[in-house]
Order: sequence, then C-alpha cells, then structure tokens
Amino acid sequence: MVRFFYENSLSLTVTFFTLVTIIGQAITGWNVYNEELEKLHRDPLTPLQYLSSGHFIEALFENWESEFLQMGLYVVLTVWLRQKGSSESKKLYEKEEVDREPKPKKDAPWPVQEGGMYLKVYKHSLSIAFFVLFLISFYLHAYGGAEVYNLEQIDEGKPTVTVLGYMATSQFWFESFQNWQSEFLSIVSIVVLSIFLRQQGSPESKPVDSPNSETEE
Repeated sequence: MVRFFYENSLSLTVTFFTLVTIIGQAITGWNVYNEELEKLHRDPLTPLQYLSSGHFIEALFENWESEFLQMGLYVVLTVWLRQKGSSESKKLYEKEEVDREPKPKKDAPWPVQEGGMYLKVYKHSLSIAFFVLFLISFYLHAYGGAEVYNLEQIDEGKPTVTVLGYMATSQFWFESFQNWQSEFLSIVSIVVLSIFLRQQGSPESKPVDSPNSETEE
C-alpha cells in the first residue's frame, strides 16, 4: 500500500485537491445561487438539486473547458514549435525519443502491437482525448449557462434561448474568452520563466546549473 501511494502520489494528491475544491465550489455556489433565486422570487434549491442545476454545471465546465483546451493545444503545439532555453521545449535541431516511430516490442501498448488503424489513432490519442473532453465541457458549459440565462430572461419578460442560441450570445463568449486567455497566459509563463528560473528537483525545470540558453527536457 505504501508503495502504491508513493508510485502514484502526484496524481492522488492533485486529485485530492481537485475534489476538495469542487466540494468548496459546490457549497459556496449553492449559497450564492440560492441568494440569486431569492431575488427572483423562486424556491431555494437543496444541495443535491444544486448539483444538477445549470448554475453549478456552467461554473464547473466553464473552467474544465479551458483546461482541456490548454492541454490539447499545448500537446499539439510542442510537437512542432520550439523555444530556445525553455525546459518545456524539445531540443531545437535534434530528434528526440518521442519522435521515433513506435516498434511492436513485447511490452509495448496493445495498439502498437496491433498496428494499422489502432496505431494511427493511438499515436495521437493524447491530443484527441483532450480535444474530446474540451468539446464535451464546451457543450456542458453552454447547457448550464443557458439554464441560468433563461431564468434571468424570464424574470425580465424577455424570450428564452436554446443551448445553441446561448452559444450565440456575448455572455457565453465572454465567459469562454476570460478563461481561455488565462490558460494561454499560464503556458507562456512556464515556457518563458523556465528559461531563466529554476526549481531544484522538479522535472518542469532545467538543472539549476544549466545555462539559460540550453534547451532540454
């Protein structure tokens, strides 16, 4: 058991933080939304009802959407683009281990051993997964947002919209762009700051004594 936790400590720790913050978001969001419903002269929601409400769904997936977009683009862009001196970039002029063609060796994943279409998809499966998760989150953001938007429209005596109709509003794109830009900023920050700054022991940093101009993973 100790070995399991040690070998998976990074994913377990970050998953724990994720769950704690989701719970915190749910509790505080429930209070905030019930205050908004009170102003609209509507009945408050129970905690379980809130978890299926548009307010919670929109808030949760609005953030997830930007994270999956960030990671998907980052995975794809780092295939071709370089940044001299950054620990986040591949070497400028040399082929690396990740560039070689896969071989169907004994301990290779099964798509590699199967070859053909399975291998073609598997070679891009990481970016495909991120973009699929982005599209799912993108839709759920719109789905939840439309519900909240329509409550406000009804209260003001204005027509309601469908999910696609909500995607055509400035409100939806304002919510999306304000999250996307922060994710792109975080990429620029780690790419550029890792040229000049170090964190001993972190794989996201170059060795402390490496020159700033050196590019290595």
